[in-house]
Amino acid sequence: MFNKSFKALIIAFAVVCTLLAGCGKKEDPELETYRESMTSFYDKLSLYDNQINALDPDDEAAKLQLLDLLDQMNESYKAMAATTVPDQFSGIADISVEAAEYMQKANEFYHMAYDNEFDSDSEMLAAQYYERANNRAQVILQVLHGEVPEGEGVSVETQSTYEFSTIDSSTDGE
Repeated sequence: MFNKSFKALIIAFAVVCTLLAGCGKKEDPELETYRESMTSFYDKLSLYDNQINALDPDDEAAKLQLLDLLDQMNESYKAMAATTVPDQFSGIADISVEAAEYMQKANEFYHMAYDNEFDSDSEMLAAQYYERANNRAQVILQVLHGEVPEGEGVSVETQSTYEFSTIDSSTDGE
């Protein structure tokens, strides 16, 4: 269910935690709270990944266990999106909300696919929303890691702090 990029996301999270923690300098409380929240979020994603991958698809209870894990994951995404994003990372606030919205839709469609008679169309939609949620989680991680986010459908807009104008040398002294 989880792709290689998601696993890379989890592995890279350890580096992010180090970056957010700083090099021995005291952080502001908002940044520390955010760091703790994001650490918890990615730890939970890793736990869910392990539990989902450990499910036995031949076990009749697997479907209910999967849906329960997806419900828990959905709640984690909601909590992540509700966390106040510090000014240092304000550019990812909207992405956090998008990730949570996509996970909510993924969860709804997985339930539609598995709660009653199997619905392959709902499963397909759920997988697409699930991938979108995880892609946004990966973008968030890239930003927290200090990288410029990249990937399909990712566009980055930068704001210039200073605007420079040059003086044309041919007009000097005229």
